[in-house]
Amino acid sequence: MRTISLISALTAALAGTVVLTASAALAESGQETISVSGSGVDLASDAIVHSEQSTPTGMVRRLTEIVELDGDVNGKVLYQATQEFDFVANKLVVTGENYFSGTIAGSEPVMLRSDESRFEVNLATGEEVGKVHLTRATDAPHKGSWYECDLVVVGTGLTPEGNPTFDYTGSCTRRGA
Repeated sequence: MRTISLISALTAALAGTVVLTASAALAESGQETISVSGSGVDLASDAIVHSEQSTPTGMVRRLTEIVELDGDVNGKVLYQATQEFDFVANKLVVTGENYFSGTIAGSEPVMLRSDESRFEVNLATGEEVGKVHLTRATDAPHKGSWYECDLVVVGTGLTPEGNPTFDYTGSCTRRGA
């Protein structure tokens, strides 16, 4: 009985040490994950439309636009988007590449990129949902720290100018020095 109690106590102590050691190592490596939230507006009324092509059920449009973010992720996004409209299914899918310049939870300014964003809009109801993964550019020098962020976006309506508004939530992990 004593041996089992001693083993249980030793196992619990070692588990606590492992957790503390892992937390300390994570903090020392500069990797800290924080929850983020905020809102934004897609300045669609100022978008530059590069091309439009008809499809059997709608159209594909390629454009460049600016997105403004407020909250924990604060700054501007230059977004080169591809919009695929399907008027039969009342669906719009937006993908593309974007570059974020701004701050994460009051950090020093950072530049992040994404080619892993996807937004879906129900054209009948206006309901919009999306996901974005931001990270450092693949050709960035390995100096300093950066963030990786995973955000979930939910549309909240339109501005008087017709620009989509949204809220975002997610997490950002600081990487590097």
